Amino acid sequence: MDVSSLALTRAGTARHIRALLAALEHEDVAIRRYSFGGSSRALVPVRDLGWYLAALPARARRDGVDVLHCPTHRAPVRSRVPLVVTFHDLAVLRHPETFNRWTRAYSRLALARVAKAARRLIAVSEFTKRELLELLDVPEEKVRVIPNAVGAPFEPQGEAADGDYVLAVSTLEPRKNLPRLVEAYERADLNGLPLLVAGASGWGGVRVEGDGVRWLGEVADDELARLYRGARCVAYASLYEGFGLPVLEAMACGAPVVAGRNEAVVEVAGGAAVLVDPLDPDAIAAGLAEAIERRDELRTLGLKRAQDFDWRKVARATVEVYREAAA
Repeated sequence: MDVSSLALTRAGTARHIRALLAALEHEDVAIRRYSFGGSSRALVPVRDLGWYLAALPARARRDGVDVLHCPTHRAPVRSRVPLVVTFHDLAVLRHPETFNRWTRAYSRLALARVAKAARRLIAVSEFTKRELLELLDVPEEKVRVIPNAVGAPFEPQGEAADGDYVLAVSTLEPRKNLPRLVEAYERADLNGLPLLVAGASGWGGVRVEGDGVRWLGEVADDELARLYRGARCVAYASLYEGFGLPVLEAMACGAPVVAGRNEAVVEVAGGAAVLVDPLDPDAIAAGLAEAIERRDELRTLGLKRAQDFDWRKVARATVEVYREAAA
C-alpha cells in the first residue's frame, strides 16, 4: 500500500488510510508500506511524476507483491503488479477552479489513465461510483463501493470540550465553502455562541474571520473528538463531497449536524442530519438554528446511523477486492 499522503496531511484521506491499515492487521493479508517520504508541498510534482509514474510500480514489482493498492487517486498509469486504486471523490474534475494549478493539470492528464491501469477501483460512496462512470468512462464491473467508516476516538463516550459553541471541521480551501458558512453564522444570531473552525490551512487564500469566529488550526484526533462531543451543533457546508467524513465523525460522537445538501452527504447522513442548500447563507443559518433546536433527536438518529459504518467491514471488503485484482 502506498502511504505517501500521510506525510502531507492529517485530514480525511489520511484518517482513512490509518484506520484501514489498523483494521487490515486483523485480516489474512500482509501489508508492505511504501512512501515517497517528502513532507514539503514543493515536492508534490516530484512525487506525482517520479514516484507514482516510475519508482513505486518498479519497487512493487521488485518486491514481488501480489497487489499494489493506492488509497488515493495518486497512482501509477502503468503497473505490472495488479493495481487497486481508491477514489474518494472527483472534485478536481467537477470543480477544477477550487484546486491549485498543479493539481488541476496533473488530474486532467492522469486520472483517466490511472483508472484504466487499475484492475479494480474502490469508490467510497455510490455517488463517487457514478462520478467514475460518468467522468472517467470506467467500466462498471471494475468498481467496488466500500464506504468510509468511523471508530475510536470518534465515539460518544469520553470527555467533551468545555463551553457552548458551533463547530466546523474543514481544511481551509475553496470547496469547503467556509466564507458562506461564516456569513450564515453571522446571520443566525445564535445568542453569542462562537463558531470554532478546526482544520489545516489549505490553498486558495481562504480565511475564516469575524466576530465570534475562531480558527483553531489543525487539531489531533483526540482533541477533535472532544470538540465534536461538546458542540451544540457541527456545521459542514461543503459544496461537493465524495463522502463527507466529518459528517459521520460528528454523528458518531453524538453531535447534531447541519450539512450542505449534495448527493454523497445525503447518502452518508441517511436522514440523521439537517441538510441545506450550501449556496444559500440564509438556508445555512436556518439549518444551524434547527440543528441546535433538534439536538436530542439528531443525537439519537446520528448515533444509530453511525453504527452502519464499521472499519472491520471495510477491511474485509477491501481484502476481497485484493483477491479479485490478483486473480
